Amino acid sequence: MSTDGFLAVDSGGSGLRVVVGDVTRGPLAVRESRVPVRTGDRGIDAGHLMEQLVPLVRAATAEAGLPALGTAAVGAAGFSTLGDALRAELPGALRRECGIRAVALAADAVTAYAGALGSRPGAVVAAGTGMIAVGTDLTRWRRADGWGHLLGDCGGGAWIGRAGLEAALRAHDGREGGSARLLECATELFGPMPELPGELYPRPDRPAVLGSFAPRVADCAREGDPVAVAVLRAAARHMADSARAVCPAESEPQVATTGGLFKMGAALLVPLDEELSARLPRARRVVAEGDPLHGSVRIATELATGALSLPRDEKMLYVVPTQDD
Repeated sequence: MSTDGFLAVDSGGSGLRVVVGDVTRGPLAVRESRVPVRTGDRGIDAGHLMEQLVPLVRAATAEAGLPALGTAAVGAAGFSTLGDALRAELPGALRRECGIRAVALAADAVTAYAGALGSRPGAVVAAGTGMIAVGTDLTRWRRADGWGHLLGDCGGGAWIGRAGLEAALRAHDGREGGSARLLECATELFGPMPELPGELYPRPDRPAVLGSFAPRVADCAREGDPVAVAVLRAAARHMADSARAVCPAESEPQVATTGGLFKMGAALLVPLDEELSARLPRARRVVAEGDPLHGSVRIATELATGALSLPRDEKMLYVVPTQDD
């Protein structure tokens, strides 16, 4: 049977997205699960991932008419710090259940990079609820931030939402730095401000709740609220700092942005372009070619054809040795 078929997976906070295809015809079928993969004592739960993945793969391969899959690329949120169980268990499970022998496991920041820039040197700022920057000169990976909403993710959606809510609470208290417009928006969304801490702090989805206020901050910035404008300017400054930290010293490095946060449009992108120009004057911001799932497809295809040139790293892009190696 042919083993030119590939599997590409994007596992994130909202669930799984799966593509199967072959190296000649490209992607042929797509499937999705809305259930996020659990994490446990050993990190990302490989068993739970496989419980969801196997039926998706079987349905997709049947739709595509593929006789076999030979290669897989799995991008997973948290892989760099929570990937021990995936490295230990997933390759064997993919071989038993799907017949897959060649496997690459990647941090979602790497698949975001591959989707945005392919195998070119540069830097990618990936921002949604969180924020991380990754860069490579095709020799090694560098990362900046991505440390979560309590310790970092500076400039991401949760960070912007928290800053906007802080400004709302300042206005509620009568302190300097507050915004009456942000207070009005926060009250509309969350109710009376004195009750917000008691409702927010115990919630396990606190980053998402904070991030839900980021679009309101962008709306206020577009209306000209100076505090909201300053919040987005500070977010852009943080992103540019992270991009500068990871960008290779090429003559004209490319910097791409990817992730849902940039749907804010000019309110965020204009100050980001200005901050990038100040910190990386030789860099050129380019439009991302694709998303993290597209990056997984690229990694799987290049692994299958022997053309994978992105640097290999156990924490970032781990290519599992086959039995023949």
